[in-house]
Amino acid sequence: MFDFQNLEVYKKAKLFHQSCKQIIQTNKLDHFVNDQLGRASFSIVLNIAEGSAKFSKPDRRNYFSTARGSVFECVAVLDILHDDNVLDDEQFNHYLLKADELSRILYSMIRNLMKDA
Repeated sequence: MFDFQNLEVYKKAKLFHQSCKQIIQTNKLDHFVNDQLGRASFSIVLNIAEGSAKFSKPDRRNYFSTARGSVFECVAVLDILHDDNVLDDEQFNHYLLKADELSRILYSMIRNLMKDA
């Protein structure tokens, strides 16, 4: 097992990606929306994994920052899907809470990597 697979943020990112895939699979969305949400949610997982392999703090911080940016990208897509009534209030808030948790964990990781940098 790779070290990143034990990270709670990685596990939560995988679950969030699965949730986003569920939205894609159960709704008839424009191709570009499917593509964007799928790629952005997958990017969170991949950047956490790749960042954990880096030795320098600035390199790790960069990947975790990119992962956090992808969380924000997913939220923007989910917000538009909510506006378009693809997601109801309860679904939207559910996904928003998961995204917020990921964002907070990543922010904390990024801040910790800024210490003594």
